[in-house]
Amino acid sequence: MRTEGDAALVRRVLGGDTGAYAGLVARYRDRLGRYAVRMLGNAADAEEAVQDAFVRGYRSLGRCVPPERFGAWLFAILVNRCRTLGAQRARRERTVVSEEAVVERASVEHTAADDAWRDAIAWALAQLTAEQREAFVLKYVEELSYEEMSELTGAGISALKMRVARARDELRRLLEDQHG
Repeated sequence: MRTEGDAALVRRVLGGDTGAYAGLVARYRDRLGRYAVRMLGNAADAEEAVQDAFVRGYRSLGRCVPPERFGAWLFAILVNRCRTLGAQRARRERTVVSEEAVVERASVEHTAADDAWRDAIAWALAQLTAEQREAFVLKYVEELSYEEMSELTGAGISALKMRVARARDELRRLLEDQHG
C-alpha cells in the first residue's frame, strides 16, 4: 500500500476530509516532539507546543503553499511556538531548563557513564542562549541545511552559521569545565 504524500493529505483536509489530518499528525508527531523536548527541556512544555502547532496548522492549513512543503511549514509553526513558550517560561520562572525529559527518553539499557554524559550534554544545552540552542538543535539533531534553517527561523544563513559555531564553542567549553 502506497502512503499518500503531504500534498494529497492537505488537499483531502481542505476538501472536507478532516480525518486525513490524522495522517499528517502521525507522520510528524515524533520529529516535532523530539525538537520541542530539546528546545523546551521538559515533556509537558514540549507536548503543549506540539499540540498547539498541530492545532494552529489545522486552522490555517489553507495558507500552506505549496502543500508539498507541509512538513517545513508546520515545523516553522513549532519553532515559533517553542520560542514563545520558552520566553514565557523564562520570564515566569527564571530557572535553568530541566533535563528531565531528555533523560526520560534515554533507554534504560544505557550504562551509568552514558547517562552521566547524556545529563551533561542536556545541562550544557540548557546553558546556551535560546538562539544558539535552536540553531545547534536544527543543525545537528534535526540535520537541516542552513538554507532550511533560514527558512524556518527567518534568520540569515551567516547569522545561523555564527550561532552554530558559538553554540559548539560554548558546549565544548562547558563540557570541558564540567568533566575536565
